[in-house]
Amino acid sequence: MGGIEAELKVIKDYLMELNRKLDELLDERESMAIMAISEKSLYNFLSEEPELYSVKDLKVRYK
Repeated sequence: MGGIEAELKVIKDYLMELNRKLDELLDERESMAIMAISEKSLYNFLSEEPELYSVKDLKVRYK
């Protein structure tokens, strides 16, 4: 009987780890979705704003 209980504990530990990893993936996807929505919603607002600096204003130019 001890063997079955030990195997069940191992399975339970694997399931807990799997759930933790799934939660991390869902959190990451949720963050990416929120960033995409923010980018889309701010696009019109930011596109109407004047440019603060031009290329001439830059002190260092990259080649």
